[in-house]
Amino acid sequence: MHRRDVWGDDPEERDADEVVRSLGDAAEPERRWHHHPIFVPFKAIGLFIGRNAKRVAVTVVGLIVVLAGIVMLVLPGPGIVTIIAGLAILATEYVWAERLLRAAKARAGQAKDAALDRVRGRSQR
Repeated sequence: MHRRDVWGDDPEERDADEVVRSLGDAAEPERRWHHHPIFVPFKAIGLFIGRNAKRVAVTVVGLIVVLAGIVMLVLPGPGIVTIIAGLAILATEYVWAERLLRAAKARAGQAKDAALDRVRGRSQR
């Protein structure tokens, strides 16, 4: 009695070497240009950007605004306000930016209080 006759659901065994030999050169399908190993890093970057497009956009815009604020510290313009706006943009995605924004707001509040104290001190004289 054969094993297949008892169970009936086992597939027929085949020798793998025989299958490979029968395929011959057809075992390696034609490689398309975008499957070439040179393009793998670019495909990985593209997939990353596709999955994280919002985070990439927020990062780029936030960094541009922060850099513009740093430039405005030297050139005319509202540098500190622009830096705080850039940190607010970055804080929507990054915890470190949220912490920096909180610290910047605290420093801005201290500066405002110090300026108001000076103005009040002068007006009372």
